[in-house]
Amino acid sequence: MAPDDQLRLHLCKQLNAASGPLQLDVELQIRRGESLALLGPSGSGKTTLLRLLAGLVQADRGQIHAFGRCWLDSEQGLCLPPRQRRAGLVFQDYALFPNMTALGNVQFALPPGRPVARAMALLERVGLAGLAGQKPALLSGGQQQRLALARALAAEPELLLLDEPLSALDGQLRRELQDELRDLHRQTGQTLIIVTHDPGDALRLAGRAVLLDHGRVVADAPPARLFGLSASERDPMVLTGRVVAEESHGETGNRYLVEAEGRLCPASTGPGIRLGIGDTVLLSSGEWQAHPLYNRTAP
Repeated sequence: MAPDDQLRLHLCKQLNAASGPLQLDVELQIRRGESLALLGPSGSGKTTLLRLLAGLVQADRGQIHAFGRCWLDSEQGLCLPPRQRRAGLVFQDYALFPNMTALGNVQFALPPGRPVARAMALLERVGLAGLAGQKPALLSGGQQQRLALARALAAEPELLLLDEPLSALDGQLRRELQDELRDLHRQTGQTLIIVTHDPGDALRLAGRAVLLDHGRVVADAPPARLFGLSASERDPMVLTGRVVAEESHGETGNRYLVEAEGRLCPASTGPGIRLGIGDTVLLSSGEWQAHPLYNRTAP
């Protein structure tokens, strides 16, 4: 693969996580146009990795070679500031400018010399052209998410970084925005990295999933394979839920009650997998098999 067709990174950073000191040490190669989901427990380094890529946090050491340009090389003393990296970051809380209209938010991010019509075109692309004069406080959560995405796209990034962009949304609205993000990625062909705790986001938005734990890559595979889903289960009826009760367990498997998108679903696991109350699981259609995001082996 040619250097200008990939993002290559090796980043190291000492972190102070809630559980204690953590050494982030991540090495990845990502193809141009690829969509990658970053998964892992809280405090594993996912958001920090996005901020390191965007240049908002300085690495202790490492390299970033992005599509034919060097953004970071600690040995050479090179570290491009955020404005010189063609990376757009959508924060979890969207970080919109409250005193600006929707149009003003997008226009602010345009490269010098780009016409206002470009900002309007982006608002139209995300379905907000009719709300161009509204300020963020008057927009719904889904509309604010669309606006944050349009503002990130306005900077014409080669790399689009999304930090839990759908975490505040539930149910049908989350599914609709997953579909919109997937369609937008296909249209723009931009390289996409999305941090998420929701396996459903990874299944619908990413062709590749990387699992971080304690600052290290512990798995790298297509999302369905990472979650142990069969080919017949890789469909839109995969739901994300949380275990609310254990009904029974035995040698052939265990049965649980799972709350998913406003309903209670009885679900079973395979032998040797034990879930805890509150665990996040995937529910696949049919007989509702529960697939834990982080496998536990039953004692």
